[in-house]
Amino acid sequence: MNDNNLDSDLFRVYVGLDDTDSASGMCTTYICSVIMDQLKSCGFRVDGPPRLIRLNPFAPHKTRGNGGVSFKMILKSRKEVHEAKKLILDLVEKLSVMDDPKTNPGVVFYEGEITPELEDYARRTIRTIVTQEEAEKLAQKIGAEIFKFKKGRGVIGSLAAIGCPLDDVTYELLAYRDPTNYGTQRKVDADSVLEMNQKTYPDTFDNIDDGYMAITPHTPCPVLYGIRGESPEAVEEAHKLVKVTEPVESFRVFLTNQHTDMHLQKIDSIDQMKQFQCYIIQGTVKTQPMVIEGGHIIFTLEDDSGEIECAAYEPTKKFRDVVRKLAPGDQLVVCGGIGNKGTLNMEKIEITDLAKVCEYLNPLCECGKRMKSAGKNKGYKCPKCGSKKSVEGKDEEIREKREVKRTISKGFYEVPPSARRHLSKPLVRG
Repeated sequence: MNDNNLDSDLFRVYVGLDDTDSASGMCTTYICSVIMDQLKSCGFRVDGPPRLIRLNPFAPHKTRGNGGVSFKMILKSRKEVHEAKKLILDLVEKLSVMDDPKTNPGVVFYEGEITPELEDYARRTIRTIVTQEEAEKLAQKIGAEIFKFKKGRGVIGSLAAIGCPLDDVTYELLAYRDPTNYGTQRKVDADSVLEMNQKTYPDTFDNIDDGYMAITPHTPCPVLYGIRGESPEAVEEAHKLVKVTEPVESFRVFLTNQHTDMHLQKIDSIDQMKQFQCYIIQGTVKTQPMVIEGGHIIFTLEDDSGEIECAAYEPTKKFRDVVRKLAPGDQLVVCGGIGNKGTLNMEKIEITDLAKVCEYLNPLCECGKRMKSAGKNKGYKCPKCGSKKSVEGKDEEIREKREVKRTISKGFYEVPPSARRHLSKPLVRG
């Protein structure tokens, strides 16, 4: 974001906006795209691609996609700055879902340098919980101008979208529907998506999930489909391969922090964990994984400082099959976040060591038949010949111990694309 070569007579204005959408429709990226088109048609200069910055996925008051957007304008005069701001605010007010009580748009305009303090604030919105009061206090300190609609909670993400440092980046091309089709089934040809994936993967990723296309959302929003990839060229080439049988109003490529693991904090011990934050933690499986109501898999992870319950929820599908095969004593590195119930929601794991697992079999009778228990510490009886074998002490002392071959290997495992959080880095990205 360094503009050292920018003419000193020009005005550089960063624009951030967030919390304009609703579960019932609209999308902040779409509003951003419409604004950019309107600005350009009015003769204003928009510099570079817009940014889509995903925030803490466990924030209690998160929006549907929990992402703020930002872009930069290069304007010729203070009059242009005033006119551009008015255009932006009018469109935000017009297009946002204002009748939803959970929608509280916020817009930020900033003409200063992107300082380390602003970058640190952005990182905290992605990794921790930041209050609206903190956001407004920082905006005042750095001279950013904020506009709040209703409660204006969107100023938190708007400021973060402006200040977020991007050491690792991905790109997302979003194709938008004709408004007359909002709420109807999306008409995207599945075979073309499969072909697109074959030709562009891994330069694009998360297009397919178990043979089915994963690029279309399931909400009544303006997005027809989204293609994620490593470069603008990759997502644009993929876009050309996708066939649809409904009008595409427009499309835009966003620079983003999606799929970079920017939300994860590497910590040394379980007792450092806090609710609503995301971590990389190493530990030992303490309890045998068990299936609970709803098809979720739960086990306890421990280290010298404490323990935490880990979960592979039903939407993670085949990932649960891996988790089900874990055993006490296995060594793991777990990536995930802590939600409302204090459980670590796993996004991916690395199995670094597998414990030795043994089973105990009842003793063999002299006739060759395996004996059956006569009751706890009461010995064994052969179901074939009736022979008995008494025990002194514990049953285990005469039972046959045999090592069980593990059906899981050391290495990395991840949830499928349909269950992957926006920020979670897929293994294909290294």
